[in-house]
Amino acid sequence: MGIVKIERIGGLGGFGGPHLKSRGECSLADLSAADQAAVDALFASQGKARAVPGNAPMRDGFSYRISRQTPTGTKTVEVPESMVPAALVSSVKDSIE
Repeated sequence: MGIVKIERIGGLGGFGGPHLKSRGECSLADLSAADQAAVDALFASQGKARAVPGNAPMRDGFSYRISRQTPTGTKTVEVPESMVPAALVSSVKDSIE
């Protein structure tokens, strides 16, 4: 099925500065059916889907850049943290570069 790469960006004042990188990846096959559907919906809406009411994006909150390979090349969307499945968020690890 493929690999999803995810990167946490933004946040309060660009949390961590230019040397802190927050990245992760996971196999789509390892995600639940609901999480796979949520990832598909993010890409289908090109990241413009609305957050669930009561779970709106926070001001100065994190966003996530999510990428996956398709037959036509790499596709990437940027979405607020409130829209990202927890399984993807938990795959992100911080490192200093």
